[in-house]
Amino acid sequence: MPALIDIRRRIRSVRNTQQITKAMKTVSTAKFRKAQRVVLEARPWWHTLPRFLSEVIFWTGREEHPLLDRREEKKVEAVVITSDKGLAGAFNSNLLEASLSFFKEKAKQAEVRLVLIGKKAINFYKKHPFAVDRAYSEKVHKLTVEDLNELAQFLMRRYIFSKVDAVYVAYNEFKSILSPRITIARLLPLEMPEEDKNMVRLPPDWEPGALSLLNALLPLCVKNQICHFFFESGVAEHAARMMAMDHATENADELIRQLVLVLNKIRQASITKELLEIMTAVEALARK
Repeated sequence: MPALIDIRRRIRSVRNTQQITKAMKTVSTAKFRKAQRVVLEARPWWHTLPRFLSEVIFWTGREEHPLLDRREEKKVEAVVITSDKGLAGAFNSNLLEASLSFFKEKAKQAEVRLVLIGKKAINFYKKHPFAVDRAYSEKVHKLTVEDLNELAQFLMRRYIFSKVDAVYVAYNEFKSILSPRITIARLLPLEMPEEDKNMVRLPPDWEPGALSLLNALLPLCVKNQICHFFFESGVAEHAARMMAMDHATENADELIRQLVLVLNKIRQASITKELLEIMTAVEALARK
C-alpha cells in the first residue's frame, strides 16, 4: 500500500497540472473566439466567389484560361495544413492518416509532391517517400495573407507551366466545437460546382471582356481559397485544443477524487491499526 506522503505528492502534482490545463483552455477559448469571428465574417465571400466564377466559366468555356485546363493526373501537388503544436486531441493525427491514405491511392497512378504547413505534417511525412517542395515550420499561426498569396502564386505557376496536373489541399474544416471535418479538396483545375451546371443562365454582356475578367478573377479565386482553407484549419485547431484541455481538466478532477478516496482509506486503516494496538496494550496491562 502506498505511503500517505506519496499520495499527497500525487494529488499536489495533479492539481498543478489541472491549473495548467485550465489556463490553456482559457487561452484557447480566447483565440478560438477571435478566429471564429474572422472565419464567420469571411465565409460569405469565400463561398460566393466560386459560385460567381462558375457563371463566368459557363459562358467563356474552359479553353479560355490555363487554370481551367483539365489534364490527366500524372503529377499531383498536395498541400497539407496542420498545426505546429499538439495538445489538440486527434486534430492532427486524423487528418494526417486520412491524407496519407489519399496520397497512397493517388501514388498508384501519379507522382505526388507535397507542400507542408505545420511541424506536425513535416515530422509525419519525414517517414514517407513523398517529395516535399515547400515546408512552413516556424510560427505557422503567424503566416500573413501575403504569405498565403505567395503560396497560391507558386501553386498556380506550377500548374500553368504543366509541372503538375492537379493541386489538392488537405485540411480540417471547422463545423462545430465538438469535431472538425477532415476535407481533401481539389484546388486546381478550377471547375463549376456540380449543382450549378444545369441552371438556366442569361447570356452576359462582357465588359471589358471575358478573358480580361478571367485573368483577374481566377487568380483571385485561388488565393481566396488558400486563405479559406488556412483560416478554417486555424479555428478548428483552437476549438480542438479548447475541448482537449476541457476534457483534461475534467479527468484531473476525477483523478483527484479517486486519490482523495485512497488517501482517506489509508488514513482510516492507519488509525484503526493504532486503535487496535492501544486496545491490545490496555488489555495486556489489565491482565497483569
